[in-house]
Amino acid sequence: MAETYSDFAEIYDELMDNVPYETWCDTLTAWMEKYGVSKPVRGEHIQGTEDVRGTEDIQEIEDIREMDDILATDAVLAAERDLVLDLGCGTGVLTELLYQKGYDMIGVDNAPAMLDIAMRKREMSGAEILYLQQDMRELELYSTVGTVISVCDSLNYILEEDELLQVFRLVNNYLYPGGLFIFDFNTVYKYREVIGDTTIAENREDCSFIWENQYDEESCLNEYDLTVFVQEEGELFRRFTETHVQRGYEAEQMRALVEQAGLDILEILDADTLKAVTEESERVYIVAREKDKRYRDE
Repeated sequence: MAETYSDFAEIYDELMDNVPYETWCDTLTAWMEKYGVSKPVRGEHIQGTEDVRGTEDIQEIEDIREMDDILATDAVLAAERDLVLDLGCGTGVLTELLYQKGYDMIGVDNAPAMLDIAMRKREMSGAEILYLQQDMRELELYSTVGTVISVCDSLNYILEEDELLQVFRLVNNYLYPGGLFIFDFNTVYKYREVIGDTTIAENREDCSFIWENQYDEESCLNEYDLTVFVQEEGELFRRFTETHVQRGYEAEQMRALVEQAGLDILEILDADTLKAVTEESERVYIVAREKDKRYRDE
């Protein structure tokens, strides 16, 4: 993954200006408010968030929060509980939004060029966000965190099931007792039926791109070659290319891996409708919880 998002990083935000980061942020904070242990540490506590849940075990939630209150009497444990990790944070757009919501944020990404931009944003905003360059398959943190999020199909870059399971196990390992893991992924249906073997081109004032997509149904691998032309001086344009490979996953396939990693599933929803997943769902959310550490003697 380190080979991708190099030159592309400089224009990533411009070409992704249609991504609904604010909506994603609201959805994530609603889930954290209703299911999680992390709380905002700056500003007022979030109120009036939309209920994105289906059904839930109310007594289990109350038991977890009661245990959380006991554990959080220790200032160090409380600080860990309120940490939120953005796994595959990219240029830090969502990381900054969640920081503005009051959360203590850590951003992890494997692409140094993307992190460079994230850190430029941090310098401009004054946000106290810790950024780490790491491969999520080798995640290493200095403490547990209350919440891990991973959105914008970051996990689709993990091409092997055993490596994806390793990511989930590492997430589980670093989650605070009762901590929350929220992630999304693109489905096989999206790559096969929506993106498919297509070519997309777009011409903008200071940059243009050609996106040539190829999907292999046997391996569920989606490869796209991205050619970008960026205006530098006058009529002079610089051309560069990058190749990205992602894998499509099915909801039940992801469920099995999450459960195998030792996490409890809370929600599996269509990311566009926040309703039940269908055969035509293009992006799926999974909300899961760490379930074992809360039973330890502290």
